[in-house]
Amino acid sequence: MSQVIMASSEREFAIVVFGASGFTGQYVVREVAKNCKGKFKWAIAGRSKDKLEKVLQETASELGLFVGDVGIMVADCSDEASLSTMCSAARIILNCVGPYRFYGEPVVKAAVENGCHHLDISGEPEFLETMQHKYHNKAVCAGVHVVGTCGFDSIPADMGVVFTQESFPGELCHLESFLTLHSGPKGSKGHYGTYQSIIYGIASEREGNLKNLRKELFSKPMPKFGPKLARRSFISYSDEVQKWCIPFLGADPSVVIRTQRHNVEVRDKKPVQYGAYVSQPSLMVIFLFLFFGFFFYILCQFKKGRQLLEKHPKFFSCGFFSHEGPTREQMAETSFSFVMKGAGYSKKAVQSGDAPAKLDCQMVTKVTGPEAAYVATPICMVQAAMVILEETLPNSGGVLTPAAAFTGTSLIDRLNENGVVFSVLSCKESGTY
Repeated sequence: MSQVIMASSEREFAIVVFGASGFTGQYVVREVAKNCKGKFKWAIAGRSKDKLEKVLQETASELGLFVGDVGIMVADCSDEASLSTMCSAARIILNCVGPYRFYGEPVVKAAVENGCHHLDISGEPEFLETMQHKYHNKAVCAGVHVVGTCGFDSIPADMGVVFTQESFPGELCHLESFLTLHSGPKGSKGHYGTYQSIIYGIASEREGNLKNLRKELFSKPMPKFGPKLARRSFISYSDEVQKWCIPFLGADPSVVIRTQRHNVEVRDKKPVQYGAYVSQPSLMVIFLFLFFGFFFYILCQFKKGRQLLEKHPKFFSCGFFSHEGPTREQMAETSFSFVMKGAGYSKKAVQSGDAPAKLDCQMVTKVTGPEAAYVATPICMVQAAMVILEETLPNSGGVLTPAAAFTGTSLIDRLNENGVVFSVLSCKESGTY
């Protein structure tokens, strides 16, 4: 049996960025460089020392920073000893090596066994919940925080629920989020790594692994607070964003639900019912998405189909995904916004102890930020790491969602200062919703 080492602040490096030479990893390195300058000693890690050195040189040139004291470590997901060496030298690993279903677990295992906090940017529910099932108790014993979805998936959504709940004048029962992605004249693009994660995420649904895992992980049904939140039809019009919407198919709903379960079981708080949607430019775009999505889904079910999808990312994503990813100009012109519509019981209704049959208070909040995948994601990940380094978290450790880990900390304030902004748009009381 592997020995578990308790988390320690006496490490050579405060942060190690693993997968630093990857497409997303390079942007995480830049964000770490800006935040750790003069405060913390940090390092980068990956399979190729030459590529890592190149990333440091480019970071120094772009930011005008001295990076000669930044450590370089060679580590590989297939080499357990190298992962152990890396994790034993760090207080926090920022893991940028995906798809996580293939490469994530060895890093989590090494982090927990070597007393090292672990943050990742996975949007893969099966990986995230498998890690909770296998390593949560071990992480608690080691005093280690293993926090997934610390990027655009799913800090804006998960912490957006926290922000709305804390701002709400009463008790929040329902919250619906409406995501809009804004792009400039040159459009927006995605990188191949994200595309590959989508392929294998869809493929795993057929096997039913996640459904079976959840039966083991969550044996008790989630309690409900307030009237049941009505689910919108698959295609619906949102007055909140004045666009046609479809359900958000990413990790956000599963992450928020896990947070709410944590709130009930650990914090003795009432859960918020959550619905997530993403807006589309038009009905025509939705119909095209459904048409191509059907064939994409079918191909994901078979090995040869997956190989075909992986071989031709541009063709099967209508040019959106590629090995090159977006250009700097495209990223500069792209942004995101979450409009969040919450409803609940007003403070007056709560104080009276006699809640009305219908919810009588509504609040609309908003989370906005720069390009989601490669600008906002590094910001979210690094600010989460800074919270761990500089504050005391409310939990002693465990495999947690962002809001489960960071509620009660300054994370939202730090994000506001770095371009991911949380705000209240409106609040109405004494109505029925």
